[in-house]
Amino acid sequence: MLVPSPPMVRRCRAAVESRQVLPWIACPPVSTVPRFVLASSSPARLKLLRQIGIEPEVVVSGVDEASVTGPPADVALTLAVRKATAVARGLSDALVLGCDSVLDLDGEALGKPVDAVDAVARWRRMRGRNGVLITGHCLIDTTTGRDAAENASTVVHFADLSDDEINSYVATGEPLLVAGAFTIDGLGGPYVDGVQGDPHNVVGLSLPLLRRLTTDVGRALAMFMDAGRQNG
Repeated sequence: MLVPSPPMVRRCRAAVESRQVLPWIACPPVSTVPRFVLASSSPARLKLLRQIGIEPEVVVSGVDEASVTGPPADVALTLAVRKATAVARGLSDALVLGCDSVLDLDGEALGKPVDAVDAVARWRRMRGRNGVLITGHCLIDTTTGRDAAENASTVVHFADLSDDEINSYVATGEPLLVAGAFTIDGLGGPYVDGVQGDPHNVVGLSLPLLRRLTTDVGRALAMFMDAGRQNG
């Protein structure tokens, strides 16, 4: 739903369009930067965007993640596109980012565990091994209609945890909230020996890929970073 512009802004825009000079009105600047919308409820993704100066609107897509199956890369990208598309459909003048992360372990797409038992079973499979964290990214500019989508992949080296360590970590509840049942920026940090690739991608959002996708749709990521700092 569009929010009506304040009266002064409407008068200023009308004056600019008709080339009238209204010296008695202090016209506020009219922003040409579309709003940045994150189509995700992920606190980690929101935190990453805020760290680079972007203060996005958060609109949850409501897409059923369980409805998509197949190879991990296909699952991640399909869900990212569906999330961005679902949110962009109801917005104007916005840059919408949809993301979805899965862990590729032995060719199986692992999202969030269904319960603690599932999380323990996963960690017993993962410990001492490598997996690939894949995050699908989809960016849609509702002003121009342009879009771009791509996956980012990062190899994750899991520590060889004991059963007690696995049980203790799962008992914190954190593994139940995240794709792959682990984090590198939270309580799961000690249980990851290292990564190969973009560490931000493991958190949930590849910042270098976001910059490239923003360029692909004809925008510059810096303009949203600057707008966020000015508004802050």
